[in-house]
Amino acid sequence: MALNGELTIDLEAIAANWRALDALSAPAVETAAVVKADAYGCGVRQVGAALANAGARTFFVALPDEGVILRDALGPSPAIYILAGYPVETPTRSDYKTHNLRPILNSAAQATTWFRDHPNAPCAIQLDTGMNRLGMEADEFASLGALPASVCVVMSHLACADDRAHPQNAAQLAEFNRLTEAIRDLPRSLSATAGTLLDAEYHFDMTRIGIGLYGGWPFTAGRSADALHLPIIQIRDVAHGEIVGYGATWTAQRPSRIATLSSGYADGLIRAMGNGAMGYIDGHPAPFAGRVSMDLITLDVTDCPSANPGAMVEILGPNQTIDDLAAAAGTIGHEILTSLGTRYQRRYTRA
Repeated sequence: MALNGELTIDLEAIAANWRALDALSAPAVETAAVVKADAYGCGVRQVGAALANAGARTFFVALPDEGVILRDALGPSPAIYILAGYPVETPTRSDYKTHNLRPILNSAAQATTWFRDHPNAPCAIQLDTGMNRLGMEADEFASLGALPASVCVVMSHLACADDRAHPQNAAQLAEFNRLTEAIRDLPRSLSATAGTLLDAEYHFDMTRIGIGLYGGWPFTAGRSADALHLPIIQIRDVAHGEIVGYGATWTAQRPSRIATLSSGYADGLIRAMGNGAMGYIDGHPAPFAGRVSMDLITLDVTDCPSANPGAMVEILGPNQTIDDLAAAAGTIGHEILTSLGTRYQRRYTRA
């Protein structure tokens, strides 16, 4: 009996989601792929190659180390941008030149250092249009003066794009247009997945697709990229009134069958989803029973006739998405996806 869970990642679904989101903008608008955090936990080497084969030619990661791995997987041609920017004070900054990585310059200090260290080397600039996280504000951006030809993209990021009616969207759009009025000849980018689903005026010259690649909300038309199945390693009968799990948070309301599964919060099935999420056995729902442990989950399989040791339980698949699990845990699909651990047996498919 296998003890490890099986995580299947559908690379064709990821490529199809990229193509579908690419089709939402005009042909002249480039659709870049955000593959930070190991491609949202799906494997940056495999996902990056699949997206490059689908037509993506620009990629975004968070850190230089991620960019080095992606460059090794993709070869010399695609553009790879580093969202964290360029370190102002560090003993070495060689990865950028050695691996042809492009920083997104988030401050005047980063820009000054980059232009000094790497004259004429490609880069991008990020502006803060109201999110107050990364990027230059108006006076800092103005202090740069005329931008060198090596600046390939000027970008910003929307804070509330997943809420179409939120006034922050229009406010940030107006601020981005104001700040970039004098540089309209430079490629501009404002929208990630949620912004791409807004009107065309948010698309500019490049969109940056992240969670939508993997079929996560708000791209509800997307195909789920992940399927997760866990083996049952033991089943026990529990009498009415007995408890299950740490803290005695679940009490049997009837004579019940409890299945213990080989996975837990160390594998990304976070503790907060206990007593809220579901597993599925041959299409029959099996509610989580009690708290998620580090390596184990308990489910109530009383109403699942095919539940037996060795049977595989669907945690992600046709019956339950990353967003369903996220709702049970009071979080977002991004956290579920990026938390999936390294102990699963991973399988990649294009079917």
